[in-house]
Amino acid sequence: MARRLDGKVALVFGAGSAGEGWGNGKATAVLYAREGARIAAVDVDPAAAEATVALIVDEGGEALALQAEVTSSADVARVTRQTRERFGRIDVLHNNVGINRRGTPVDTSEADWDRVMDVNVKSLFLTCKHVLPVMSEQGSGAIVNISSIASTRWVGYPFIAYAASKAAVNHFTRAVAVQYAAKGIRANVVLPGLMNTPRIYDHIVAFYDNPEEMIEQRGAVVPMGRMGDAWDIAHASLFLASDEARYITGAEIVVDGGLQCRAGR
Repeated sequence: MARRLDGKVALVFGAGSAGEGWGNGKATAVLYAREGARIAAVDVDPAAAEATVALIVDEGGEALALQAEVTSSADVARVTRQTRERFGRIDVLHNNVGINRRGTPVDTSEADWDRVMDVNVKSLFLTCKHVLPVMSEQGSGAIVNISSIASTRWVGYPFIAYAASKAAVNHFTRAVAVQYAAKGIRANVVLPGLMNTPRIYDHIVAFYDNPEEMIEQRGAVVPMGRMGDAWDIAHASLFLASDEARYITGAEIVVDGGLQCRAGR
């Protein structure tokens, strides 16, 4: 059987990892490559992008490491152009960039609110602004945006800007899906639940006495009894990026071990 992304080019924003191990973007870029795609791996940290590309190349894939600040239209336009110059087309746009800042509506600073909204929402606007014309010219394309179950429910952490921004990601995706369906372009969103990735050791561990307690307590509230990992998000993304999902657009794929079905937190 042919690999699921043979002949396709994937532009992955947030393709590095926040630390040792597998972040969502890194795992997805590698999985896309394993399934036959050529990868433009973009990250604000060039070393993180290079690390992902090295893994892909070591496995016999083809990939290009690029650096960009996703809130800069000039940067996004540049990496879009570089991807097209190198590979000739863009079939998959994967948006994995996201940050959070601790705070309620009262104690979150305006600067933190603006920064979260810029990185989590403006980035999608800019990547779509520059990539959609390419896909429209081709008459095809798949956009996969990464949101969070924090966009639809309370998950126990006071990240008001993050929750609001991820809700915006969901509806931005729906609007793009409808507006570009007739052009052969699909747009879908993945909502991770409580995941065990390098980022939680920077942003979530502070709510617990130690990392072991964090892992135990986060796993205990999930019906499946454990957190997910980056590969769970990568496989959901692969399905949405592939032609197997050719009649799916504007959809939200929840990857959370059943947490959204459980009342309370």
